[in-house]
Amino acid sequence: MEGGEAASLLGERSPGQLAEFKTYRRRWFLLAAVCLLNCSNAMLWLTFAPVADKTAAYFHISLETVNWLSIVYLLISIPFGLVATWVLDSVGLRCAVILSAWLNMMGSIIRMFSVLKFLSLGSRSYWYLFVGQCLCALAQPLIIFSPTKLAALWFPDHQRATANMIASMANPLGILIANLLSPALVPEGKHIPLMLGVYAVPAVTACALATLGIREKVPPTPPSASATNSNSQPFFTGLKMLLRNKPYIILAVCFGGGIGMFTCFSALLEQILCEKGYSNASRFRHQAIMLAISSSLFGFFGFAIYPIAMELAVECSYPVGEGTSTGLIFVASQVEGVILMILLQALTVRVSEDPSSTCALDQDGALDWTTPVLVLAGLCSAMACCYVIFFHTDYKRLHAETISGDLVKAEDTATADVPES
Repeated sequence: MEGGEAASLLGERSPGQLAEFKTYRRRWFLLAAVCLLNCSNAMLWLTFAPVADKTAAYFHISLETVNWLSIVYLLISIPFGLVATWVLDSVGLRCAVILSAWLNMMGSIIRMFSVLKFLSLGSRSYWYLFVGQCLCALAQPLIIFSPTKLAALWFPDHQRATANMIASMANPLGILIANLLSPALVPEGKHIPLMLGVYAVPAVTACALATLGIREKVPPTPPSASATNSNSQPFFTGLKMLLRNKPYIILAVCFGGGIGMFTCFSALLEQILCEKGYSNASRFRHQAIMLAISSSLFGFFGFAIYPIAMELAVECSYPVGEGTSTGLIFVASQVEGVILMILLQALTVRVSEDPSSTCALDQDGALDWTTPVLVLAGLCSAMACCYVIFFHTDYKRLHAETISGDLVKAEDTATADVPES
């Protein structure tokens, strides 16, 4: 690559400027705030999925209506995901995190109105839940897109992947906590008010940390060469570049499909297992070893690839902004997740009442999820094969930083023997 092309990739900055990099200890506070926010949002998303039958009985609604409390996350994040990418790459990380923190907190508080007797009358109880979930859903894209931007702006190149991994994996940690905590808090439907109050605590804490602790849009001095070029392309120009990038499209379809399957399976897991006699996925009978192993493997591999794929998205699309490159993949995953949730529920078959079923709402017969689960397994295999066969890319960001390092060394060598005047 010629010097002019290298300078273009690096934002037309001189080698002398590129050498002045610095890190700040407060980057770890920012990372902690984003982690807590990401974890809290995931907990709010799957609050009701592990206790869907008890939620339906408590609010006198159907299981399909309860499922909409999870589906709304996917539907809202599709159009708002594009807005979130613009906010991150144009307005900045600080605004995105604080806005998401307030939306997340307000959503968690409004959900609690559904169990206050003087506010919740009749069908209005459910609508408080739904509006609260909508606000939390608006926060989700801003939160999900933040880790790559945070890692790029505040962390040096040798810490970027670690920071992105820590912040990103807070989301599946929240999913795990929700799947364990909701059944523990709600042995009976009457305990749902307690569950809503407990889930509001981390949301309020994360909002306080973000609002009071995040005061800068970017660090005073960038930590790496790519950080100086984080917003190099205008938003719509970046979108056009992504849509013409073949490796990126393959990554978006395959990895987006994987995330869509993961979110779909997480939301429907309790309904799938209760028909087979399992109580909220926490009591293993007859197939304890196989169920535990398969669920563990699905969780370990199903979301552990997330931070790696986000880094790959940035590498193969550089110099497009991190918010845009990761945001478009997330939007694709939400589209595929909505399609899958609707498709899998449509493929269920209602059978005669099963005495082994632990579902609270099976008066009309239990649902057989055999066909939907087989379809999901087939799609997982197809997506994995497509990715392995067709995805190939260059690491453009790392390549650009290597060039910047070579330019700095060349300048140092050229000026070392120049005598002082």
